[in-house]
Amino acid sequence: MIKKTLCFSNKAYLSLKLNQLVIKTVDPVSGCEQVLTRPIEDIGVLIIESHQVTVTSALMSFLLDANVAVVFCDDKHMPSGLFLPLNGNTLQSERFSNQISASMPLKKQLWQQTISAKIRNQAAVLKLVNNTEIGNMRKWSTLVKSGDTDNLEGRAAAYYWKNLFQCFPGFVRRQEGEYPNAWLNYGYAILRAVIARSLVGSGLLPTLGIHHSNKYNAYCLADDIMEPYRPYVDLLVVDMMKNHELSPEITSASKKVLLTVPALDVRLNNLNRPLMVAASMTTASLAKCYSGESRKLIYPELALD
Repeated sequence: MIKKTLCFSNKAYLSLKLNQLVIKTVDPVSGCEQVLTRPIEDIGVLIIESHQVTVTSALMSFLLDANVAVVFCDDKHMPSGLFLPLNGNTLQSERFSNQISASMPLKKQLWQQTISAKIRNQAAVLKLVNNTEIGNMRKWSTLVKSGDTDNLEGRAAAYYWKNLFQCFPGFVRRQEGEYPNAWLNYGYAILRAVIARSLVGSGLLPTLGIHHSNKYNAYCLADDIMEPYRPYVDLLVVDMMKNHELSPEITSASKKVLLTVPALDVRLNNLNRPLMVAASMTTASLAKCYSGESRKLIYPELALD
């Protein structure tokens, strides 16, 4: 069963009772208290957007035990922090050891597979959205070397962003950039939480990456593994842009769409699966690569049909 994503944008009191999430709110019109419950076992990601949301320590502890990714937002309502459990898998100690002792050649090979999959999916997005010529992208995806020493990721990215949003000539992808960068940022933040949650569930350290290594980044591995999944968020944003009723700003309407990221259909091993399920399969394959059971990362592939 696909786990649910819950987002709290208004004042609420969240607590725990009988293994259930208890949600207390006040109706703004009548002033009456409203109480709802949700099974915690059904939740995958919980987003705390409003600074007027209170969360009890007992609930936080139970959410972490259930491997729920808890995301907190800043005063601009953008995801800024992520809580994950320290103990997410029964074989965690062994898998930590495998991950830490992974050789540099293995990491470079894993990064090669990651970038090749990312470029293939970016090419598929361009073809689906604008029928853009993607022969060069397809070729680049096959030429990625161990560690991507030729930086084909960067070459592909320049071509991709130049051609993706054709209605915005000169679009530049950056954190503080103009529309639709804010939508991309929000979608990527949700995706990052999903991937980090899956890594913990597979007994891996989200901090220790195969390529990203910023000492200030607690989620280097999540940022590595999410790369081939980013084009699914991009495709969702393109679809959102076609809906002219949506404001260019981050609103409740646009958030409602972006919160569907964990449930997006992706194709993996010739079967359609929810993105959250596919992410768990990808991280499980990574754990097998670290242990020496496999040399292949399993990533989804965006279909052109």
